Amino acid sequence: MTIRIVLADDHQMFRHALRAMLEKEPGIRIVGEASNGDELIDLISHQPVDIACVDIGMPGMNGIEATRRLLAIRPHVRVIGLSAFSDRQFVLDLLNAGATGYVTKAEAGEELLRAIHTVQQSKTYLCPDVAATVTNALLDNAPKDISAPRITARERQVLQLIAEGYTSTRIADRLHLAPSTVEVHRRNIMRKLDLHSVAELTKYAIRSGITTVSG
Repeated sequence: MTIRIVLADDHQMFRHALRAMLEKEPGIRIVGEASNGDELIDLISHQPVDIACVDIGMPGMNGIEATRRLLAIRPHVRVIGLSAFSDRQFVLDLLNAGATGYVTKAEAGEELLRAIHTVQQSKTYLCPDVAATVTNALLDNAPKDISAPRITARERQVLQLIAEGYTSTRIADRLHLAPSTVEVHRRNIMRKLDLHSVAELTKYAIRSGITTVSG
């Protein structure tokens, strides 16, 4: 049986490299590419797909939100998250959104192929670095680092859009929130991260892998 795959990543060269690698494998067919979450949702809506390989840090609608929306309309599709980071909160947020696989981009070779064949069998696959991260998170009942800032999934969405240059009004429209609610999120993010300007928030978002857009 042929496995139909879509690739969603805002870096065209990375997508093309993945496509070239995967198309060499028997039984795998790339049926589409997307550079952002909106394109991915549109693509999934108009053709049959078995697996979506989704970059977490796409601009606009990030991979976590795209996964939620994708599975709301195509619950049978298996989602494998791709990221340059193995941060445990990214991993847990993506798994909570419904993904069944997670591979760091540094391992997006044989590990991705293993992930594809594993999730196609309705199993979960985490690459070794990520598996260790999740295991540590599950075994640790106490706070792992009391000083580490913890922001919610919604705050991550707001932070990503702030870093990508969206105003509070545009963020409110995109996330279907009141502008005043966005401002509350902004203040909470700044307080939790002890940051005091949009420039500092942007640097933090890029450094943490929340966005890959530098402005």
